[in-house]
Amino acid sequence: MPVEGGSSSGSASAARHPKQKRKAHSLSIRRTNSIEDRLPGFQRGDMLEGQDSKLPPPLRNNLLDLFGQIEREFENLYIENLELRREIDSLNERLTGDGQAIEGGDPTKGALKTKASHSTSQLSQKLKTTYKASTSKIVSSFKATAGSRALCQLLKEYVGHRDGIWDLSITRTPPVVLGTASADHSALLWSIETGKCLLRYAGHAGSDLNGSCTYVSAASGDQTAHIWRYMVQLPAPQPPPDVSVSIFKLPSSLRCVSTGASWDFSWMSPSVLLCQGEVDGEGPCEVPTVRLATATMKSHQGVVIAADWLVGGRQVVTASWDRAANLYEVETSELVHALTGHDQELTHCCTHPTQRLVVTSSRDTTFRLWDFRDPSIHSVNVFQGHTDTVTSAVFTVGDNVVSGSDDRTVKVWDLKNMRSPIATIRTDSAVNRISVSANQRIIALPHDNRQVRLFDMSGVRLARLPRSNRMQGHRRMVCCTTWNEENQSCNLFTCGFDRQAIGWNINIPALLQEK
Repeated sequence: MPVEGGSSSGSASAARHPKQKRKAHSLSIRRTNSIEDRLPGFQRGDMLEGQDSKLPPPLRNNLLDLFGQIEREFENLYIENLELRREIDSLNERLTGDGQAIEGGDPTKGALKTKASHSTSQLSQKLKTTYKASTSKIVSSFKATAGSRALCQLLKEYVGHRDGIWDLSITRTPPVVLGTASADHSALLWSIETGKCLLRYAGHAGSDLNGSCTYVSAASGDQTAHIWRYMVQLPAPQPPPDVSVSIFKLPSSLRCVSTGASWDFSWMSPSVLLCQGEVDGEGPCEVPTVRLATATMKSHQGVVIAADWLVGGRQVVTASWDRAANLYEVETSELVHALTGHDQELTHCCTHPTQRLVVTSSRDTTFRLWDFRDPSIHSVNVFQGHTDTVTSAVFTVGDNVVSGSDDRTVKVWDLKNMRSPIATIRTDSAVNRISVSANQRIIALPHDNRQVRLFDMSGVRLARLPRSNRMQGHRRMVCCTTWNEENQSCNLFTCGFDRQAIGWNINIPALLQEK
């Protein structure tokens, strides 16, 4: 290998040369940095003249810059080390002055050893505590998942819409049916027991649905709210079919006498034959369709995003993106009150089950309580408890309001004292339209991350609806939930952007016992 700066005949000289060159290179770096600091006007290329290098000047300049940055970092670390040593010395002097020095040894070393052992023990205890907490959290999460599968079981899937389902509701009086409203401009009524579609309403350009008695109120993207009457006959629940006997009895094989051709039917299981004629997910079966509304409300100037019946069933309230909620008389379709005051679009409205109270939520991070109990005075209260869009606010049977928001929190409020929430639930995803069961007062939270969680009114988590990769549960964002309680059985219904609604059987006694 060529040697610069003189010839060498021995192997020792050849071995020492790389070390000498690296040393000279480091010295040149240090000298270059010091000259740069003192003489900022000099160009780096002038200082590198006379130094033999095979590297191109731009690459060499970059390397010098990098080495200079590394050297400055080490200098900073060295200065910090000196400061820490001074602090340690001052602490040791304090300990020595207080008489905590260890006998038979250097006071400085003894104090350092005592402090190091104390800090080590604290760190060890902290690690143990953290490990135990994380382990117990992991174990409890496994228990919660396993318990959720036992307490919450999938009951029925309602498939028939051609687009995402925005809202769903249960009729409040018999016959009890499930209603769903979709972005495919239709609203469907379903038999809860059989999962069959009973009726289709196609009078809107978009729907948001709420049912009462034999009337359904549907909000829409066409800036109107429709009320339509339905008459359905619920099918009797059929017993589970015996898969050992096919409805269409086919032989295992068939042979044509004239041509001699044969067909094998042994691969067609009876379950495949029984599925023929069911809803295939591309659209509902042939069902009666209603296209004309009984009453139409046309006072809004924007998309009507929600609707609900006021107690008594003679008035309906609607919420719109025009920042207003309207109260209508059902028989005459006349506007009774325009509820204005929100600064941004409304997202939801809800009425109290027994009193003339209305709560509206908005993108302006607030929800408002409207009181119509006194005909002469219509008071309104504004509540600012969230930091993002309030997606929904609902009443409970008692004197509580539960609000959910895109800020990933759900808050429980007392109507008698609404200054601050009595409970706050923090989640890991935005919360959509929540619902509260009437009897047991359990809150169902639908999330953007496809999860549905159950909480009690004090904010304690009870369960999570099972969702697996085997297509159990929703595959996209869950938009809305609603409850149906009959005696001890309790059903929860959910809908989402995956174009389906799902019914769940919730074992309330076991759920509360687990709590």
